Amino acid sequence: MAPYLLRSFICAIGLLSFSSASAQEKPESGFGIETNILAGKVVKHTVKFTAPIPALSMAFDANFVWKTNGTRSWHKWRKYPQIGIGMTFTDYGNADVLGYCMAVYPNIQIPIIQGEKLEFTARIGDGVGYVTKKFQRTSPVDTLNNAIGSHINDFAIFLLDLRYHFNKHWHIQAGLNLTHISNAGTAQPNLGVNMVGGHFGTTYYPGSYRPVCLPGEDCKLKRRWLLQGRMDIAYKQARSANAPFLPSYMPSAYISKRYNGKNKVYLGGDYAFHNDVLAFMRYYDVDNWPGDHGRQRRESWDGTIFAGHEFIVGRLGIVTQLGFYYHQTYLKYDIYNEKIGGHLYLIQREKGPIKELFVSALLLAHGFAAERAEFGLGFGLL
Repeated sequence: MAPYLLRSFICAIGLLSFSSASAQEKPESGFGIETNILAGKVVKHTVKFTAPIPALSMAFDANFVWKTNGTRSWHKWRKYPQIGIGMTFTDYGNADVLGYCMAVYPNIQIPIIQGEKLEFTARIGDGVGYVTKKFQRTSPVDTLNNAIGSHINDFAIFLLDLRYHFNKHWHIQAGLNLTHISNAGTAQPNLGVNMVGGHFGTTYYPGSYRPVCLPGEDCKLKRRWLLQGRMDIAYKQARSANAPFLPSYMPSAYISKRYNGKNKVYLGGDYAFHNDVLAFMRYYDVDNWPGDHGRQRRESWDGTIFAGHEFIVGRLGIVTQLGFYYHQTYLKYDIYNEKIGGHLYLIQREKGPIKELFVSALLLAHGFAAERAEFGLGFGLL
């Protein structure tokens, strides 16, 4: 179920990107094609990663981009970013074990420092990747690959670029990048593959890099406080290959503060009950004390106190969060976790009892090891 939810959320973000792009005054103005060659290395992010590390990994990335033109207030707030749909082919350098990855992902590129000829930007994207090799005990056997347990995975990419503008049509860019694939625990094993490296490429705009800027809303939003809640669900395989997929339920509550009229910081707590942990404990008869039938359930939940930041781009919020456990399950991890992902807003308004209503997709990780994908519905009240 989780892979289908993930793909649905990503498709919604992609449709949102195309909708924003269609607001351009002229179809050819602001449209560009960016290509990059990526070269780097797979990073062994945990001692459990036993697959051989290739000496060199390479990828080809093509990104179809649209320069925003000011028809939305967030275009101006974000210094006229670019939205795009990217496609990446990755050769990890060990096709017999790690295989190849083909990915499609919506993305946004934000200017950090802008000049007449030079520009420093950051691009973040998330989508769906198909991996040709996975852990498998049947033919074709691949038991060396304990990083990926399914063909369909989440694909995330982050790039920092220094760009030089030759003219309104041609740019060159170079920088650093990070790509990540994993299935968020929907199939075991699931350590994920992280690739870190550099890239170089060109961008061509058939019309112009600087589309005609159109007048749009320019309202300044209040620095308001909100009481917020979210209910998430995740599906995970019960701690072993070929085990059943079981749900985890994760309600959370937090308070948020908007600043600069466009971003939010927040603080709160959550609770998560994990049926996969309960199934593990029952199967192996762990902590099953006579006369204390509730002990296994008490060891199957965790909770965190967290702080986070949300980067608002129109109806999309890009979320980063750091949490510390106040209680852990029987299967303990580090004392902290991270979440990254997005909120897609169905309601955003300044008046009325419900100020925000959104659907969410978040990836929880411990260090660089992805643990689960969470999907939910959230709200914001004054």
